Amino acid sequence: MNGPLAAERRYALSFTTGALLAREGALLAPAYIERRDWEQVRDQAVESNLLQARTHRTGVRLVRETVKRLSALADDEVELLTEATASERGYLMWAAACRRYELVGEFAEEVLRERFLLLASSLEYQDFDSFFRTKAVWHDELAEIKDSTLQKLRSNVFKMLHEAELLSEAGLIRPAVLSERVVATLSAHTPSDLRFFPTRQTAAQGAAL
Repeated sequence: MNGPLAAERRYALSFTTGALLAREGALLAPAYIERRDWEQVRDQAVESNLLQARTHRTGVRLVRETVKRLSALADDEVELLTEATASERGYLMWAAACRRYELVGEFAEEVLRERFLLLASSLEYQDFDSFFRTKAVWHDELAEIKDSTLQKLRSNVFKMLHEAELLSEAGLIRPAVLSERVVATLSAHTPSDLRFFPTRQTAAQGAAL
């Protein structure tokens, strides 16, 4: 949303740790199902180096960021992560990133999905830069960041898209083919979180295009 009201809230911009974090999410999800307490999950995962990070500092950063993303999911979605296929897991973690980081979600809806629906076949860095400049008009925190930070943010968003299999290495948009159960859980939100994906699927259609 653009305009004066948008300027009253600040975007969270701490999504430069990891990329999609699908592997990490799959490792932490069962721990949450057992404890139902994200703080306990975070502390235990750091203590036991559950994510098998090379250094303690890296482990702390990865666990914290993964917990941030997973906590944006409902309990039934976290449960689904524990039994999801690789593609389903990628889609759920993309949805988690879009919910946790409003800037990512708006880019997904306003640029990725819009280009897909308009039959544009590709998504490039310049599309992100144009989107970012538009948002910066209303958000001082975006206007004030360094070019190097912008590059990191942009790079990580594209890494997420590649890992979620929503964008090819050549920059071509890959339509999301969502299973019925993923469509159902994304559609449980209002508005539907299908808006974050390059798809024409609806809750009524399920997995059928």
